[in-house]
Amino acid sequence: MACYSDFATFLSRHFSEKVQKISINAGFTCPNRDGTKGVGGCTYCNNQTFSPGYCRPQKSVAEQLEEGKRFFAHKYPHMRYIAYFQAYTNTYATLRQLETLYAEALAVDGVVGLIIGTRPDCVDDELLDYLKNLAEQRFVMVEYGAETSHNSTLAAVNRGHTWEQTVDAVRRTAERGIPCGLHLILGLPGESRSDILTTVERASALPVDTLKMHQLQIVRGTKMARQVETGEIDYHEMTVDEYIDLCCEVVEHCREGVCIERFVSQSPAELLLSPRWGLKNYEFTNLLNRELSRRGIRQGSKYGT
Repeated sequence: MACYSDFATFLSRHFSEKVQKISINAGFTCPNRDGTKGVGGCTYCNNQTFSPGYCRPQKSVAEQLEEGKRFFAHKYPHMRYIAYFQAYTNTYATLRQLETLYAEALAVDGVVGLIIGTRPDCVDDELLDYLKNLAEQRFVMVEYGAETSHNSTLAAVNRGHTWEQTVDAVRRTAERGIPCGLHLILGLPGESRSDILTTVERASALPVDTLKMHQLQIVRGTKMARQVETGEIDYHEMTVDEYIDLCCEVVEHCREGVCIERFVSQSPAELLLSPRWGLKNYEFTNLLNRELSRRGIRQGSKYGT
């Protein structure tokens, strides 16, 4: 028996066939980059860390999807695909512009749905009503970058939104029957283990379908990397064992029924400064699953405590 519900479990609730996400960079920016709410973006962010080689805004949405399909086709020739609008804030445009981009993605052969990554302060009711209507025909999911439930941390990393805005966005999305996920970063500067588990509990209490987490990574070229180098912020580099121990507690405090998409992310070696564990994502997950089984941990066993 699995120790927690994973992303494959979530997908199986919506698809009878195997599906694969293909990341897209549609050329968006963010309100904390363009001066609307701030400049410079989040202090930890370098979007090169999670964009595949085919994922470049100089190419159209359709071109990126076709290249992504070719990338996966040799392993999974009968796979279906979800267009994942991932880079930056993928609702930060006029509704007409968004409709055009989303329609272009859904028109690509083999694409069966959308996952839209965005910020909780960049979804108005008009957009959500449009997505509700679209979701009646195709699979649509919204993934909000929450990162933490602590407003002091959000301010320190220049997110430009509050936890209260996350709560509001999730509730308005769920009210329309649209699947919803939250993205969290574990280990942001200044946060204790208790702070992290509080965020997991608060996120679990919301009507979310998935939680997507990863360790804080210090990435070359970011403001946070400079802050760590100069000692401006207090940064603790977790070992693999420390992070596995934390993730075990996260599973215990995550509400049963919420699907945990991931626990780690891996930035390119040439950009990653810390932590450099030398593990592929699946290798870490295997280590974590073994430890969860060894301890007899089950998801949600400490939720609400």
